Amino acid sequence: MKRFHVHLHVADLAQSIGFYAKLFGAEPTRHESDYAKWMLEDPPVNFAISTRGQAPGIDHLGIQTDKPEDLADLKARAEAADLALLDEGATTCCYARSEKHWVTDPQGIAWEHFHTLGDIPVFHEAAAGAEAGASCCPPTPRGKPIGIPVKANTGCC
Repeated sequence: MKRFHVHLHVADLAQSIGFYAKLFGAEPTRHESDYAKWMLEDPPVNFAISTRGQAPGIDHLGIQTDKPEDLADLKARAEAADLALLDEGATTCCYARSEKHWVTDPQGIAWEHFHTLGDIPVFHEAAAGAEAGASCCPPTPRGKPIGIPVKANTGCC
């Protein structure tokens, strides 16, 4: 199964959680101090909100796959469409470990294709390591807001 993914930046997480919990008729399946996520079944949507962005609004859209084979199919489609592709491979963000790649549409909207491998206790492991004093380059901002092209991975972390 594939699941549509929407990630929004919000100004007030508690207020937004209250609104979306009522709108969806369900509490978030994951709730952190800066992030919340609903894994809705009808319709199948991974809907996430966070306070990590610059301005409220759409951060990015995406498709989450249940199977690695489906992720490979999405990657092949993106490559066949001659889209610039950022392949992050195995990475962490949004309190999860995932295999992912990004493409940006002609309007500058970032699309994330990913297969979640498991949960982690921090938003992004590289950023958590850097905050703890680990030697690593500064993390590339995870958010890919509308109008900002996906940046190339430096591979230093």
